[in-house]
Amino acid sequence: MKTASNWQDWEATVAQGVADTEMIRRQNRQLVLDALRRGGPASRSQVATATGLSNASLTAIASDLVSEGILAELAEAPSEAKGRGRPAVIMAHRREAGYVLLIEIDVNRCRMSLLDYSGVLVDRVESAVGPTLFYETPPATYFIERIGVMLERNQEVAPAIHSVSISLQGILDAEGAGLKWSPLSRLAGHDLAGPIRAQLGLDALLYKRGRLMADGMRWLDARLANAVFSTIYIGSTIGMGLTWPAVLNAETDVGTEFGHLIHIPGGALCRCGARGCIEAYAADYAVLRSAYSVPEHATPASAVPPADYQQIIARARHGDRNALRAFTLAGEAIGAGIGRLISLFDIDNIVVLGPATAAFDLMQPGIEDAIGHSLMGKMRGLPPIGLVADAGEPIYRGLKMKALTSLDRTFAHRTASIPIRRVVE
Repeated sequence: MKTASNWQDWEATVAQGVADTEMIRRQNRQLVLDALRRGGPASRSQVATATGLSNASLTAIASDLVSEGILAELAEAPSEAKGRGRPAVIMAHRREAGYVLLIEIDVNRCRMSLLDYSGVLVDRVESAVGPTLFYETPPATYFIERIGVMLERNQEVAPAIHSVSISLQGILDAEGAGLKWSPLSRLAGHDLAGPIRAQLGLDALLYKRGRLMADGMRWLDARLANAVFSTIYIGSTIGMGLTWPAVLNAETDVGTEFGHLIHIPGGALCRCGARGCIEAYAADYAVLRSAYSVPEHATPASAVPPADYQQIIARARHGDRNALRAFTLAGEAIGAGIGRLISLFDIDNIVVLGPATAAFDLMQPGIEDAIGHSLMGKMRGLPPIGLVADAGEPIYRGLKMKALTSLDRTFAHRTASIPIRRVVE
């Protein structure tokens, strides 16, 4: 007969075995959902190859995910190339399994997108953002009101919305619930996630735009799948994301304050209030200031119309010395920042995004000159650089995939009910 101590040891051993089994189960479910998220709908044999799971294990996992309403099985009609016979069974994310809401906000607009679990756009609403928006409306109140609009428009699926993912410009606080600083006036210093959760019952996930650009480019460009690369945004602000090859269940991308690294101590005035930031020489307002010989300590313009920036580019291409000098200074600031970056990390590629890519050739001599002044720049040289004029799609793709992969993890980690039975001898 087992003693009380023996029972405790036995129960502990069984509990540990159950815990180990459950952990493996969750990891395998995550592998399957991750493979489908990255590769799209696929047959069981294709998923088995991608994940390394045995056919028996995959069959059991797939059956569970289908029975739980997370995956759907679709019949693929046989093609002539495959010959006649039984059609392959294709696994795909079940669209109705859940929904996510995305919010992208910047100095000009707020865009909300409702997506189903397969990533298909269900609804989208855009509204203008003015410079006094958060003087008039508290930030959390504004977001709750906008989310309410989307919920009202989609009442039939509203109960199945799992989370709200928000793209923001600025510096996130330690808890990820709000911003410590933002170029949008009065957006920082407020808890955003807490009120949304309290009033709407939705988890709010906040992300820096720079981080999303990096993650989004990895999803968009297959050549970057296994690269260590950086994205640098050059426009009204200077932002950067840094990302490593994906590792299951690991955050492999970060958003940095590249634009607010000090380039020249005590130098030009930045919108952040500091002096000498990279942004204070390379952002559109900095180029405008230099091109028109405005003193460096002058208050930065609140906005630069695209036509004005294009006019400075045209002046530079026609040989205007002030305009050429403005882009040279911008390039030197960006190059100095890249020099620091490659001194810290072994970067394979750099992707430059934003409207200023139209003037990249004017900045490039300054970038290369600045790179050549650093030791690692002399040794490694400038990494290959790609240009993407529209940063909107990488930001959107990054936010979309953050939201959907988070939902994948939620579904993968659903606990199986495995009771521990005490057998009395």
